[in-house]
Amino acid sequence: MQFIIISYPFYTLNIHYHTLANGIRLVHKHTPHTQIAHCGFVLDIGSRDESVLQQGIAHFWEHMAFKGTEKRNSFYILNRLEAVGGELNAYTTKEKICFYASFLDKHFDKAFELLTDITFNSIFPENQIDRERKVILEEMSMYEDAYDERLQDEFEEVIFENHSLGKNILGIRETVKKFKKKDFDAFVAENLDTHKIVFSSVGNIDFKIILKWAEKYLSLIPEKTTDKKRLAFSNFLPKIIQKQYAISQSYCAMGRTSYHIKDKKRSIFALLTNILGGYGLNSRLNLALREKHGYVYNVEAYYQPLQDTGLFGISFATDEQQLQKSIKLVYKELEKLREKPLGTLQMHQAKEQIMGQIAMSEENNQGFMLMMGKSVLDEEKIDSLADIFNVLESFTAQQLQDVAQEMLQEKDFSILIYKAH
Repeated sequence: MQFIIISYPFYTLNIHYHTLANGIRLVHKHTPHTQIAHCGFVLDIGSRDESVLQQGIAHFWEHMAFKGTEKRNSFYILNRLEAVGGELNAYTTKEKICFYASFLDKHFDKAFELLTDITFNSIFPENQIDRERKVILEEMSMYEDAYDERLQDEFEEVIFENHSLGKNILGIRETVKKFKKKDFDAFVAENLDTHKIVFSSVGNIDFKIILKWAEKYLSLIPEKTTDKKRLAFSNFLPKIIQKQYAISQSYCAMGRTSYHIKDKKRSIFALLTNILGGYGLNSRLNLALREKHGYVYNVEAYYQPLQDTGLFGISFATDEQQLQKSIKLVYKELEKLREKPLGTLQMHQAKEQIMGQIAMSEENNQGFMLMMGKSVLDEEKIDSLADIFNVLESFTAQQLQDVAQEMLQEKDFSILIYKAH
């Protein structure tokens, strides 16, 4: 098999990158001093690629990949790695499907072959579809009782109204109940593009060995392209929606569309979001709502960049009597960031905090493997820590305030509230 070699400045990361003749890309980080390896296929296919009648089929495909291939039944798929202490898993997002595994590195060959089989050779047996349909319907019922998760999904529907980005990844009962083998075959045929698939791996394995296995397992996969284009989202309109439920707390989500994955302001907005309500207990929202007033157990701000847009949100739960007070406190913190630039020490500490968080996240090899696959698909590159830190260090307090004034205006926010009664 011929290998098309594409060179990127990954050497400081000890990362190797190649594109195979059929378009599938390989990215591998050689990580010494560990016996645990991680690898997976990341596909640029997600729930946003579904038609109205296909809602939920991407997630259903994720389930069905473990239910049978041309040479394995579900038992042998599940037992292949579990029997040697490994783990096989998958996930579906708005824009990605991933099949991945973690295992002792001596089983890398076995994991690579298995993941190739379930990714490209699933046969979607009808009896397994009927069985797994019940599992997914139960998953939906569990989700409907989890009001925090339900709020988030419904909030995305409010933000991305009448667009596939706003549809629940699980789908709806009406469509999930109707899917047949032909529907899965059609969805895969419509969306699978070998040029939009990355095999990502991390472990103490020489990349030359990865290449040999890639030739062995991926050479028979034919090149496939699709002209299908994703419908961009562009008609966001702020709105306020309140619903009442028999719940003990009230839930609130607020936010708006934001910068897409390649926008130059993406990184500084990520810094701003971290200051406002990131992982640190010293985030401004946590200090204001929890530490100072005791209104919430948890409050967070998050930013998710997507291919052509992005999502910024703030969410929390609180006693009904404290709901409006909490919302006012959120608005007050937004106003501070809009109206008052950070001081030199505050700006320095904010940068140090997010740089430390990013550096620690690299210690999670499984997470890093998944990040590499997604980054190659979305940006066709993987930035080194030095590159990321240089960008963060370059930001000024004025730039941060400018982005806050652009993105943190309450008049531009949609709000979804579940009120307790």
